[in-house]
Amino acid sequence: MAADIVEQPEVMSGLLDHGRGDIAAVAARIAECRPRSIVFTARGTSDHAALYAAYLTEIRLGLPASLASPSVVTVYDSRPDWSDCLVIAVSQSGGSPDLAQVIAAARATGALTLAVTNNPSSPLADEAELHLDVRAGQERAVAATKTYTAELLTLLMLIEGIRTGTGRIDTTEAAALAELPELARDVLDDSFAGELAGRYRFAERFVTTGRGYAYPTARETALKLMETSYLPALAFSGADLLHGPLAMTDPGVPVLAVVGSGPGGHAMWNVLAQLGRQRADVVVVGAADLPGQTARLRTPAVDERLAAILDILPLQQLALHLALERGENPDAPRGLKKITETM
Repeated sequence: MAADIVEQPEVMSGLLDHGRGDIAAVAARIAECRPRSIVFTARGTSDHAALYAAYLTEIRLGLPASLASPSVVTVYDSRPDWSDCLVIAVSQSGGSPDLAQVIAAARATGALTLAVTNNPSSPLADEAELHLDVRAGQERAVAATKTYTAELLTLLMLIEGIRTGTGRIDTTEAAALAELPELARDVLDDSFAGELAGRYRFAERFVTTGRGYAYPTARETALKLMETSYLPALAFSGADLLHGPLAMTDPGVPVLAVVGSGPGGHAMWNVLAQLGRQRADVVVVGAADLPGQTARLRTPAVDERLAAILDILPLQQLALHLALERGENPDAPRGLKKITETM
């Protein structure tokens, strides 16, 4: 897992250098088709990447976006009308049969279909009309790290390419993306996540939270904690946290709060104030110290769309080091394997 984590800046560079043309071609094709909505389907870590892309779709493209439940097709044998829609399946392995069935059903109803995977020869890639390779290379640990950020970057480049209508990302956007690998290296060079793990070695549960583009980060962090340290970790949007779950927070329940520099981050300020009244143990992930925090995992002040790719990095490190502090093996979580085949 440690080796996979440190490879992420290189994976980002490779995707920006060598994946740009393929992504632009697919984005141009989609822009030409003018879908009425975009539907995503995914499982596990890839589901969080799909949620991030759903935010991008509605905010950047102004198109309705949704997350399809594969069980609608595979368990209930229903066939929603996805005509004139774009249906995107996101999967690291491309090996889950239920996602392939969703794509097959979508094609049968007239949808344009796209698979985003780390395996161009996978069944899912074969089933979809279009395919994008996230180019992350072999991921050795069961817990996904570099494939997740590669999915985020691929989907960001795709949506921005659709937005221009030509598939090509505009110059200002491209310049910001070009800085990502070096920013990622800087984040990964900070050792504080490892130091923080010792503080929470005996924690019994975690809460993770964020709003907007940061919410998928909160959900992915919770998953990483659960699968590597076997800790109950509950992820909430900042807004939902205030609608009841806030009552469970206290000094003994660490809260990991992803607070960016844009609208989503600003919307978290009231959440942090409420957590302060609960005397919660709050670790902020972001570019600035905030009132009431116990500690901060430092990430750069960038647009929240890009922050989602960087904010998860110290949280991956925290999950890794916390598992080691607790005597667990994060490379081989019990009961899990790299490819999960759901039906």
